[in-house]
Amino acid sequence: MGQKRAKTKAKGQNVSKSRPHPSKVHAAAKAAAPAPVKKAAHSRQGFRTHEHIVYPAHGVGQIVRIEEQEIAGNKLELFVISFAKDKMTLRVPTSKAAAVGMRKLAGPDIVKKSLDTLKGRARVKRTMWSRRAQEYEAKINSGNLISIAEVVRDLFRSESQPEQSYSERQLYEAALDRMVRELSAVEDITETEAAKQIEANLLKGPRRTPKTGDEAGDEAEAA
Repeated sequence: MGQKRAKTKAKGQNVSKSRPHPSKVHAAAKAAAPAPVKKAAHSRQGFRTHEHIVYPAHGVGQIVRIEEQEIAGNKLELFVISFAKDKMTLRVPTSKAAAVGMRKLAGPDIVKKSLDTLKGRARVKRTMWSRRAQEYEAKINSGNLISIAEVVRDLFRSESQPEQSYSERQLYEAALDRMVRELSAVEDITETEAAKQIEANLLKGPRRTPKTGDEAGDEAEAA
């Protein structure tokens, strides 16, 4: 009888030893629990995902997402911007958006003013073409829609006017492309429709006089 009780006691001791302490069970469960998933950001610095924006050096792009990367041990939040027509993706730190000149699409007032600019008289400075070309390029890369419209206006040639030089044509097409893309995005129309609207406003401008001898010399230099 005493031996049976001893065996029963031994069994009870073995059972109690096989059960982990409640605190250990809680700790194990806590360790096994998945870490909370960080929700992807949808807006930063006034910009949101899927929004069309203007990046000065590249024109109109679309924010496809906001992601976080770790660089040299530091976490950095980035706007991922797609320029579909150029087949290019750009990553811009969210904290640097204002510093690099990234902006929202132009509002109705700016769009109207830019279209009115196209109707004005071309303002061509009597300086060397190389200097004018630098000024035009700076205006294009400023991202300012009105400045870009000024380049389009100044370099536009109607059918009755002499053809542009090669370098003039390049700058004109670059400025026109920037303006077409933004107008298309703002008014939700095709780029073809935007181009027609721009051309219609250009043709409303005053007729330009034939080039003087000095201007013709500049043309030769530009070519």
